[in-house]
Amino acid sequence: MQKIRKGDDVIVRTGKDKGKSGRVTKILKDDKILVEGINQVKKNQKPNPNAGVTGGIIVKDMPIAISNIGLYNPVTKKADRVGFKFLEDGKKVRYFKSTNEVVDA
Repeated sequence: MQKIRKGDDVIVRTGKDKGKSGRVTKILKDDKILVEGINQVKKNQKPNPNAGVTGGIIVKDMPIAISNIGLYNPVTKKADRVGFKFLEDGKKVRYFKSTNEVVDA
């Protein structure tokens, strides 16, 4: 079980996009994730008429290290650390370490 999952709201803790928030769109291998609107770069794209792709400059989201991301806590409105605990019924859940509140109920 991972601490950050697809669909979570996150905040960037370090780097050029520090303080920006977004939603996780994809989890990649080697501890990298894609967050919409974060770590965007401009890339030159060649046209490919066979595939119907026009050429030009496109804006693309690039992966960011998962260590530079914090899960958004709506109570404190800040990035927070996440831990795991077991409920009484034996279910394993994530919780915010600052408030001991369960993330996924």
